Order: sequence, then C-alpha cells, then structure tokens
Amino acid sequence: MEEQNKPFGVEDYADLSGSLRFDASAEGGAPAMEVKMADISWVKRKYLDIPYADQSPAQRLDLYLPEEGEGPFPLVVHLHGGGFGMGDKRDDHMDTYLKGLAHGYAIASVEYRLSSEAIFPAAVLDCREAFRFLRKNAAQYAIDPNRICALGGSAGGNLSALMGMNIPNGQFPGEEGMTFDTDCTVQACIDQFGPMDFRTMDDQARANGVSFVDHDTPQSAESSYMGGALPSLSDEWLAKANPATYINENMAPMLVEHGCVDKLVPFMQSVDFVNAIYQKLGHGRVEFVPLPNADHEDKEYSSEWNLNVIWAWLDKNL
Repeated sequence: MEEQNKPFGVEDYADLSGSLRFDASAEGGAPAMEVKMADISWVKRKYLDIPYADQSPAQRLDLYLPEEGEGPFPLVVHLHGGGFGMGDKRDDHMDTYLKGLAHGYAIASVEYRLSSEAIFPAAVLDCREAFRFLRKNAAQYAIDPNRICALGGSAGGNLSALMGMNIPNGQFPGEEGMTFDTDCTVQACIDQFGPMDFRTMDDQARANGVSFVDHDTPQSAESSYMGGALPSLSDEWLAKANPATYINENMAPMLVEHGCVDKLVPFMQSVDFVNAIYQKLGHGRVEFVPLPNADHEDKEYSSEWNLNVIWAWLDKNL
C-alpha cells in the first residue's frame, strides 16, 4: 500500500499542506508557485494568443494543427486547471496533449479569467465564448465545427464537464437576455478529477481519510471562485457551478477519470457525478475510468496506457 501514500512530485503541487488556497489579501491572490510551461517550439503549424473576446487580456486561446493534412481537423480543446485561480493555457499539460497532433487532432488551449480577476461564472462564460469563437471561425483555422471535444483536469475538469452539458445559449448564469450568433456545442467531453459539488467536498474528504479537509475555508480555491466561504453561500448558488445540475439529453458523450487516492479532489466527486448521469440518462452516456493508485495530477494520467485510452475513446466518439 506504499504506493497510495506517495508524495506529490514537484509538478504536482509539492510542499502544499492542504488544497490550493487563494488569499485575496496576498499579491495577485494566488500561491507563489511557478507554473511549468510546455515546449511548443517543435509545432510547425500554430496560432498563439488569439483573442476570442475583448473584456479581458486573459481571453486568449492557442491553436495547434497537425503537421500533415489540410483538414478540417477534429479539435480537442484543453481547459487548464489550477483551482480556478492559477494556471496557464500553455502550461506543461500541453506537452501531453499536443501528442494528439500525431493522431490527427487539432489541439487548442483556452485562457480564461481567474478568480482573482472575476469570480464565477466568468470562467465558464469565457470558455463558452471561446468555443463559440472556434465554431464560428472553423473554416479559417481548418477545424471541423462538428467534431469538437472539451478536455480538462481539476478545475478544468469542472469547466469541461459544464461544456459537455451543451447548455443552450442564454441559459447559463450570466447570459440571461443575451443573444449569440453561434452556439457552443461540443460533441465529446473528457473530465479528469474535476471538483463538481463544492458543498460535499469536505464531508467526502473526512470520509475517505486521504483528501485535505479545507475546501470550506474562506481562502480555499472553491470559496475564492464562488465569492465567499462555501458554508456562507446558498445551495442554489453553488449548484450553478455543479455540472450535475445541468445533466440533460443533449449532453455530449463523456469520459470521466479520477484517482482513488486524490488528495485535492475527493474521488467521490466523480463517483457521485457519474451516478447522477446514470440516474438521469441511463448507462452508455458516460465512461468512468477510476485509477486505483493515482493522486491528483498524477503522472499516470499522461502515461502511455492512459493516453491510449483517451485516443481510442476520442476515435470512437469524435
């Protein structure tokens, strides 16, 4: 059982005594942690820092195309993690997902407003707008607007799952009364260890004896994102950020992966989410891959065997 108690690697939030915390009184509101960046120098066909909206400098995306072929290419869109308060669209997760270029997939990565700039629902609204931009400009960038997958881990898993629900324009918080000329529909979704029901995270952590019990604190990632200490916020408000709230028949096929010994996001977050999909839509709409010995941001997610799982699932569903 020694494997289950392994320490984090440097890139896996080493030196943390608890979950990510964002103290608004601290400079930038985020932990002083260096974000490791990917090597994108080898990608010959790329478009960097494309603005998809004009409310914030953060509203930018990168797009990478396979070296061979003229397209239109199926597209995988990465939404980075970092507790909704840190991270970068060009962080070293892209070293993993740019391997999809060799499998014929175009790869995009979206930057969005972090919690230090704007609380929920800003990050979700940004992601939805980025997907609209990609669909609207698909021909210009040689991508197939009808073969798009959202993918993300941790906070990015929450955002990806929300994208995967295919919530119609104007029906997500913050879009009331607004009109759009393009929808943000996706055809597939991959959620890796995303926090879903913020209300239950600490109770689940206490029960599993593995995860950090500090999500209800005022400076936790989830509290910072939602605009106050979780216990002080209404169930109705927290439910708006929970992808399970929006489960419906238009949901895209979904792959969910989660490590059973995740210290930051309790494994039961994904179990409850997947069960909610089963209850509302039956089996066959979601594939769940538990990783028995995997921690948060574990190297197992980028291992050859797991990438083979992802590419095979994408080939079948996209």
